[in-house]
Order: sequence, then C-alpha cells, then structure tokens
Amino acid sequence: MEDSEIHNEQELRRPLGITLLGGLYLFFFMLTVSSYGQPIPFFGVIYHGKPAGILVFFDSLICLYLFLGLMKRQNLTWYLLIGYNVFELVNTVTNLLLITPAELEKVVGEKVDSSGLLASNISVTVAILLISIFIYRHRTYFTNRSKYLF
Repeated sequence: MEDSEIHNEQELRRPLGITLLGGLYLFFFMLTVSSYGQPIPFFGVIYHGKPAGILVFFDSLICLYLFLGLMKRQNLTWYLLIGYNVFELVNTVTNLLLITPAELEKVVGEKVDSSGLLASNISVTVAILLISIFIYRHRTYFTNRSKYLF
C-alpha cells in the first residue's frame, strides 16, 4: 500500500472521541428541543413564553450545527465548540449566582433543595469543563477545512 493511500484511509475514519462527542451534542440538541415551551434561565433571568421559545430555537440550531460539524470534523466547529462551552459555563455560573431558590420555586411550583441545586450546577460546570479540555486537546481531529457544512 502506498503512503498516500494509508493517509487517505486514516483521514476517512472518524475517531471514537469525535463520534462520542457527536452523540453528546445530538443529545443536547434533543434535550434543548424538548424544553420548548418551558421557562428558560438565561444569564440570571428566567424567561417565559415567546422569549423562552426564541432562546430554545437558537440554542437548538447551535447544537444541531455543532453535531453536524462534529460529524464532518469541520475545523470551524472546533472554535465554535470551545466558544459554546465557555458561553454555557458563564451562563450556568451566572444563573447559579443570580437566580434564587425562591424564584425557582415560583416557576417550578414546588420546594427546591438549595444544596441539590448547587451540587447539580457544579457537576454540570465540571462536565462542561472536562468536555472542553478534551475538545481543546484533540484539535487535530478536526481536519475538514471547509467553511461550509454542505
């Protein structure tokens, strides 16, 4: 086998990490779409109705783009993933600091456990941070230099 044939064959294979990340962002897309019609916390404010629907719509589009970019191994997607994850980290921490359990109780309609809320937000923050570190370290997986997905 020629050296260029081996390189092309390796280029076509999608690394397991990219496949798993694609599945994760597809899950994020489905989770975001399923939250349509629900109140959405965004930078310390809980949105309802049409503003919440608009936020869900744009978040869904971003997650879908990230999923497709991951499957195509698009170089631009690497930057977008890092940016999106930083945005999500800042949003999560801001919501945790600015939205009180009393506000959440009004929205949810039942008692909210403050320590459970803190623990779940910290675990989400750590998970996003770990995913971001993985993405940052595996930049070489993103080999498609095309600016367009299609």
